[in-house]
Amino acid sequence: MSVHTEIKRVTTHILQEMKNRGEKISCLTAYDYSMARIVDAAGVDLILVGDSASNVMAGHETTLPITLDQMIYHATSVVKAVKRALVVVDIPFGSYQGNSTEALRSAIRIMKESGAHAVKMEGGSEIKESIVRVLSAGIPVMGHLGLTPQSIYKFGTYTVRAKEEEEAKKLMEDAKMLDEVGAFGVVLEKIPSDLTKKVSQSITIPTVGIGAGADADGQILVVHDMLGINKEFKPRFLRRYADLDGIMNEAISQYVKDVKSVDFPSEKESY
Repeated sequence: MSVHTEIKRVTTHILQEMKNRGEKISCLTAYDYSMARIVDAAGVDLILVGDSASNVMAGHETTLPITLDQMIYHATSVVKAVKRALVVVDIPFGSYQGNSTEALRSAIRIMKESGAHAVKMEGGSEIKESIVRVLSAGIPVMGHLGLTPQSIYKFGTYTVRAKEEEEAKKLMEDAKMLDEVGAFGVVLEKIPSDLTKKVSQSITIPTVGIGAGADADGQILVVHDMLGINKEFKPRFLRRYADLDGIMNEAISQYVKDVKSVDFPSEKESY
């Protein structure tokens, strides 16, 4: 007899408790119903519907082309599948920078139309007004500092950020600002490990690292990268946990052979 147990949803409050007691937070991306269901069932704490969907799902070179409507579509698909994880959605490029009214409108649309639990915004002091505006509407915000892919054309490269003292100082100030205004967490992307440690110890909210060393309060990877579906991307920080590209290729090649040789469908597989 199966006992029905209520799954306890991860909330921003629970993530804070995890940091306070030193328990690391596991995060992955997801962009569709089927993948999100698998990721959630495996026990991931936070699922990010990342604007990396622009690269992974749509084949764009950067995260810039993806629209708010497309992000809402992906977020809606993910939310339907998730029973436990906190679902955070990237507000895409051009939907919040420079205009706090537009930022609020975008965040409200994401929350209302997808049913997601929080939004993520890239940048520090330069988007403070937008962050505060979104927070004032009761929408949880996660920050994102370090390498901010939406600003790729400003940086001109995807190399490690905040190695210079001035940039490191600004990152620390931005992290403290995010903490003070009430963000519930911050992603630190591709920054030196010692800076990650300093930031994580200096602010009360959880930090989630990607290419930022082991001292962040949590870690995030793009699910297609860590499963080996996307083979082109090979940064130092990526650990491949499976070779799904190989497994899927083999399965599909076998299917093609079986169709050509009339091995599939068999008599058993026919009506």
